[in-house]
Amino acid sequence: MRHLLHVAKGALAASFVLLLAPIADAQAPKREEWKPETFELANGMKAVVLPDHRAPVVTHMLWYRVGSADEVKNKSGLAHFLEHLMFKATDKIPAGEYSKIVARNGGQDNAATNYDYTNYHFRVAKDRLPLMMEMEADRMQHLKLDESEVLPERDVVKEERRQNVDSNPGALLEEKVFGVLYAGHPYSIPVIGHMDEVAKLSRDDAFNWYKTWYGPENATLVVAGDITAVELKPLAENIYGKVPRRGDLKVRALPAVKPLAKSSELSHADPKVRQPSWMRYWLGAPIGAPDSEALHVAMEILGGGRTSRLYRELVEKDVAVMTYGYSMEMEAAGMLYMSASPNPSVSLDDVKKAALAVTDRFLKEGPTAEELNRAKKSIAASEIFARDNQRGMAEWYGTMLTAGQTVEQIETWDDRIAAVTAEQVKAAANKYLSANHVDAKLLPEGKW
Repeated sequence: MRHLLHVAKGALAASFVLLLAPIADAQAPKREEWKPETFELANGMKAVVLPDHRAPVVTHMLWYRVGSADEVKNKSGLAHFLEHLMFKATDKIPAGEYSKIVARNGGQDNAATNYDYTNYHFRVAKDRLPLMMEMEADRMQHLKLDESEVLPERDVVKEERRQNVDSNPGALLEEKVFGVLYAGHPYSIPVIGHMDEVAKLSRDDAFNWYKTWYGPENATLVVAGDITAVELKPLAENIYGKVPRRGDLKVRALPAVKPLAKSSELSHADPKVRQPSWMRYWLGAPIGAPDSEALHVAMEILGGGRTSRLYRELVEKDVAVMTYGYSMEMEAAGMLYMSASPNPSVSLDDVKKAALAVTDRFLKEGPTAEELNRAKKSIAASEIFARDNQRGMAEWYGTMLTAGQTVEQIETWDDRIAAVTAEQVKAAANKYLSANHVDAKLLPEGKW
């Protein structure tokens, strides 16, 4: 269930939610019904409330502005390792009991580590929220890491890497791609870490990471569901407000991502691969960049589903069995992605040529009025669906806020999508899709 880019026991990163979600039903909350409310505690913790009163449940997500991109040299996987260890003992709760207590109270809990953040979340009935918050505040300041618990959990992480990466040809290829696409930047190192470095992580490594980054002034609380800021603020002040500032927490300073000096090609062959695929990766816009919305629209037109140019020109004409394209954003720099898997009668080189021909025409022509309108409606429908899901909303806001975006910027995202012009789409597509790239081939061993 964990993903190479979003190492979590949950779903895809919020940056994908708006592009990949299907159209929602008519019961989705109206804009005025989910309008965010905000407040800040004296210790520096920021809070956002996303009201949704259709059911007496809440989704509580605590976001720390630290992820794998903040790790030090030779200690890859440390942010994710601590994520696991946060479910161990505190002064009040024995090791292994945290999730059991959540379950006994009818809730579900989980966590996620990404390049840019780490979050911890649970979904419970509204009347159980104070207990859950007490537990979260407890492990924010009183985590106990016993060697007898740390080392076995390190083995769990190693096994997770074996199952989800080392035995997954696509994940192995993706690691290679990120190593080239983000060469010299922390994004080039996998979130889950390199096996040899994970195997050396110690109890002191994890505890020092905890003391360096975890504290209320580096945390954002996002609560979605049947609650208002008037109700949550006294709870937060009484529970999280009692957690003192660490005072000496490290402040993130991510380096810039350098443009690719040249284009390159990678491949990975494995007998487990049944369907070959060709992929192209470009560096994309960082979260909040001026080109962000135009790139989302561009990639929706190019590869975002059955109405996209790639699907109509390749799949419907029996050149490919699958095509795909999307824009993913991260704090320092995003990624643009396009892929195609050939029909059995078509070679991988030919499907690549066909996909690039479609892309070249798109760069020369820009979008038609119909394509522009359809892409905007598709993205808007996906956003409505995201609002219809507490976790989707909490993930979206948390991801954006930890990357430095404001609530106002998040709220007006759909307005900015609606304002994108054909000229902006064409200009953004040419700026990014004409740049150097990384091509990747996933191949059945010995057949291609």
